[in-house]
Amino acid sequence: MAKETAEDAPAQAQDVPTPNDGAERTESNGRDYVELEAKAISQAMASADASYVPSPSLLASEDPEPLLSQVDGPSLTSDLIKTPSVYQAKSVPVALRAKFDVPIHITAGGSVVEYEISSELYDIGFGVTAEREEGVTTVKESARVDAHLEPVSGKFLVGSVPCALIFSFDNEYSWFREKKVTYKITVTPPKTENVIKGRRLRAKKALEIVTKDREEMEERYETAATKLTELELEVEKMEKELAEKKKSLDVVTKEESWLEKRREVRDKQIKMLNQRLKNGWEDENLEA
Repeated sequence: MAKETAEDAPAQAQDVPTPNDGAERTESNGRDYVELEAKAISQAMASADASYVPSPSLLASEDPEPLLSQVDGPSLTSDLIKTPSVYQAKSVPVALRAKFDVPIHITAGGSVVEYEISSELYDIGFGVTAEREEGVTTVKESARVDAHLEPVSGKFLVGSVPCALIFSFDNEYSWFREKKVTYKITVTPPKTENVIKGRRLRAKKALEIVTKDREEMEERYETAATKLTELELEVEKMEKELAEKKKSLDVVTKEESWLEKRREVRDKQIKMLNQRLKNGWEDENLEA
């Protein structure tokens, strides 16, 4: 599977703004932050949906429904856009010289993913990737983090789906110590208005792509139809020639069979005449 960076696929996963750690959280700036975050998410989703490209397997499918299902996204009545999903575990052991992965499948575009991880006593390698049919995107570059000193957290938006987010805890560098990690991952589904906007943006983009593909197919179809007619006429001509050849073959085959029999007769006659000339005739010997 090909590997790309976040710059190569900006629609895959984008950071969501977080408040400054040193800022005093008042009710006013709290509202400002919520509005800023909502605006950033809406803009990121719009950017992702506006650059939507159906996957090769969807475009190659003979069934029209899978493409439409991806364009439609989650149903407005589905639980996928009603309640957040939480994935968490405490003190999970990561053996020395080993890795531990937490895969999470995301099917609703525009979902916001928040994570907080910590380790006990020692540091741990940590990274996040997103796997899709088109390739692998690095969401957070894997690196050793001092999660034993303070939790490591982050938040990002998943624009292109379906995808599998892989949260990786890496202890392969350690020759002596097992590590223990605790994680909490929350996937918050997109808001209804963002789902509605996204559908329309994806539908417009998909319509452009399939319309262009339809036009290209029409040109190829006309070329193929012309070639088919030419080949059919050529085959018809060859079939007539073949029929004539078969008739000639039948005549020659019969002639060969007749000649073979006649040749056998002549061979016998030649042999018998030579014997007579050499040995004479039986009645002449009797007369003598």
